[in-house]
Amino acid sequence: MSGHSQFKNIMYRKGAQDAKKAKVFAKLARDITLAAKTGLPDPDKNPRLRLAIQAARAESMPKDNIERAIAKATQVAGGDDYVSMRYEGFGPGKVAVIVEALTDNKNRTVGNIRTIFGKRGGILGDSGSVVFNFEHIGYIKYPLAAADADKMFESALEAGANDVASDDECHEIETLPDDLNAVTENLEKIFGTPSASRLDWKPTVKVDINDVEMARKFLEFIEALEDDDDVQHVYHNAEFSEEVLKALESE
Repeated sequence: MSGHSQFKNIMYRKGAQDAKKAKVFAKLARDITLAAKTGLPDPDKNPRLRLAIQAARAESMPKDNIERAIAKATQVAGGDDYVSMRYEGFGPGKVAVIVEALTDNKNRTVGNIRTIFGKRGGILGDSGSVVFNFEHIGYIKYPLAAADADKMFESALEAGANDVASDDECHEIETLPDDLNAVTENLEKIFGTPSASRLDWKPTVKVDINDVEMARKFLEFIEALEDDDDVQHVYHNAEFSEEVLKALESE
């Protein structure tokens, strides 16, 4: 999990941070609205909404934004009707990629995603074409300062987690998908709100990228996907060598 974090850190250093934060908030709000519309608008009675709110808080989304997103789901007009979509394919370097989106126009979204894949050296595949390379998990992240590695490991396992990995940046906790909410709540009582709490796709088979130019091309491909308004999350099974990571970080 730590390699993925390093890659994300590289990505977030690129581009205008304020613009990225606004886009993140917009996507989180959409997720909250959909969760509230598909169940009760009360997070205590709607696990999906509770997780969506936790994810928003982890990104420091203002309370007013969260409340507006919930209220939008209860408006008479109902707001926009979003549906969840998952797309699969291969990016540059034959890396397996899963794209999760929320959209009110399936044709627009699949057209945009197909264009990004096509123009940036990827191939959009059929449903099921790459998902077998991943495992669906619950993912929780805490900053390194939240606790020492031993304390986090013991607390997470007692809370019901499957695995814990700590490095010099953060603690990453893995759970079964159905256990994510309960484990998050248990850990919040000890360490406070995590910096991330979400369902995730963990690669079980990795594709090595040892070429800096290929890594840069793949980075740009992922950024293009994440920049699309309908795309919520992008997952991949690329494994970057230390030399490539260092080269990218120095740019």
